[in-house]
Amino acid sequence: MPRFVIAPGLVIDESEIAFAFLRASGPGGQNVNKVETAVQLRFDVRQSPSLDEYVKRRLEKLAGARLTLEGVLVLTAQRFRSQERNRADALERLRQLVIKAAERPKRRIATKPTLASRKRRVETKVKRGETKRLRKGPVE
Repeated sequence: MPRFVIAPGLVIDESEIAFAFLRASGPGGQNVNKVETAVQLRFDVRQSPSLDEYVKRRLEKLAGARLTLEGVLVLTAQRFRSQERNRADALERLRQLVIKAAERPKRRIATKPTLASRKRRVETKVKRGETKRLRKGPVE
């Protein structure tokens, strides 16, 4: 079975990816009216056996408006005039999206402000207060 390699250890079966071809908008002269060069890639994120649950959840979050209510990711590529280049572009965009979803974000370690930074903060606040106090003018 043909497989689409996302990254080492991350492979999607090509039978999970569906392509539809449609007429692209934009420049292209007469060609744009008669040739279906735009590519619409459809990938069912929720039903994919190739991805683990963590990647599926992150992919759904990253996909945003490109995800249907049924959990199908829809990518449309029409940047190029050739159907083959648009197909490759759609696959590359899917690949980048899955790679980004597979990355586990680093957990932030909460730190306390240093003594010096706390002193600097207080000094700026004192200076600012002094500036405002001087703006008031003389007291009678």
